[in-house]
Amino acid sequence: MKKLLWSVTTLAISATLLNTLPRADAAAVVSKAQYSEIVWGVCPAAPTDILVDPRQTCGTLKVPLDYRHPGGKKIKIAVSRIPASNPEKRRGVLLLNPGGPGGEGLNLPSEFGGLASKTVLDSYDRIGFDPRGVGHSSPVTCGLVEAEVMPPNPFPALDGSIGKNVDYARSAAARCNARSGDVLPFITTANAARDMDQIRQALGERQLSYWGASYGTYLGAVYASLFSHHTDRMVLDSALDPTRIWYDVFRQQSEGMAARLPDAARYAAEHADEIKFGNTSAAVTKSYLKLATRLDIRPMTVPGTSTTLTGNVFRYLSYDLLYQDAAIPPLTHAWRAAADLADGHATDDQASLLREILRVIAPSVTTSPGVPKDNSTAAAYATICDDVHWPRNVHVYAHNVAKDREEFPLSAGFPANIWPCAFWPTAPVEPAVTISGQGPRNIMILQNERDPATSLASGQGMRKALGARSTLVTVDAGGHGVYGMQGQQACATKATDAFLVDGTMPSQDVHCPQP
Repeated sequence: MKKLLWSVTTLAISATLLNTLPRADAAAVVSKAQYSEIVWGVCPAAPTDILVDPRQTCGTLKVPLDYRHPGGKKIKIAVSRIPASNPEKRRGVLLLNPGGPGGEGLNLPSEFGGLASKTVLDSYDRIGFDPRGVGHSSPVTCGLVEAEVMPPNPFPALDGSIGKNVDYARSAAARCNARSGDVLPFITTANAARDMDQIRQALGERQLSYWGASYGTYLGAVYASLFSHHTDRMVLDSALDPTRIWYDVFRQQSEGMAARLPDAARYAAEHADEIKFGNTSAAVTKSYLKLATRLDIRPMTVPGTSTTLTGNVFRYLSYDLLYQDAAIPPLTHAWRAAADLADGHATDDQASLLREILRVIAPSVTTSPGVPKDNSTAAAYATICDDVHWPRNVHVYAHNVAKDREEFPLSAGFPANIWPCAFWPTAPVEPAVTISGQGPRNIMILQNERDPATSLASGQGMRKALGARSTLVTVDAGGHGVYGMQGQQACATKATDAFLVDGTMPSQDVHCPQP
């Protein structure tokens, strides 16, 4: 599954490719949990694509598995820290989350150093953590192999049927229960937010500031609703609509893809002599859809790999690389490479490009050594299935897939398809936390207008839910992730820096036009 995940690692991936080519009772329960101290030391090995800052240290703290019973079983949460670059200007801690659910965040303080401005790095200790069930925080597994989750999105069959998706969803739910069933009901966003407050207490801080992207925006909003009096300055980058958790959040991605693909089509049309998909955006889009269907009918093996480039793998790699503007050039060249592969005359360079893209989009590439390879997917399933109830009727998914395939052909119906949650063995242990505007006005929401994962409507939904507590900064740009990006997003980055460093928050919503 392509999760609601953002990471600065994506920028490094793009460069590589270019080089190749609230509830009062809930909060009260937490207050009874005794937090543990963090002993700082050497960090565990990171994924190979992540460069760890030598100043980063790590530790663990124990938290209740079930906050309703704080004296019961404990699990470990892995935490990391990089001190503020200028101790004289330090104003507190900035807790970070890259999204997911299922995304590792332990090394995010190091990655964030390449993204944030000097003034922010001077002002805050950067704090990262692997959310419960993820990475080095008591990781869960379902015993899935990579071939089962690549592509990770539940694409329907060529004719739109979902029979195989139903079989996989039922099987995955059973295997998750067999391998990690004792902890799965407690891998929830609400409990992850409670863990965040345990981290705050262990750090000895009265309040915490926060930057969370993608799924991290929902996690941050839940924390701000449960612990509003412990929030300082909160930045929610590329936001989910909390009123649509979870099935409708994924279904909304069809709108995001429809808004975003024209950016890549326009680039391909401007470079028609190289990409050869057409001289207009409409012609490029038609060629894209034609090639996807062609690969549905006759998949091709990518030279030097055991990976079959099906139509759905092709759609997934396109969706994935649309997350960043910097990835659009290699993406469109990958379209050309895939077309030439289908014609039987792909060059060695084209095959190399396809191999590298397939490598970096594999779910396991962001998994730390020693962590189950399916951990990211397993933790994602646990979170989305345990946060809220899902439709149990298979016909609901079949109907919505058929409807969305017709309305949004670019995504082929996958956002509306069935997930293991339809067969999840346990019901949520508590209602989802209500996100509201009650609390201090200290939340800034950042949103690109053409985000393939969290659409503009999604960000507007978060703004509406948080009401007077928040300000929305929209950018006339595409991609998933706003802060620290180049080009149009510079306006939003400047506003974010002023908010985090000086507390300057616009009196009304802001729109950043194209320069």
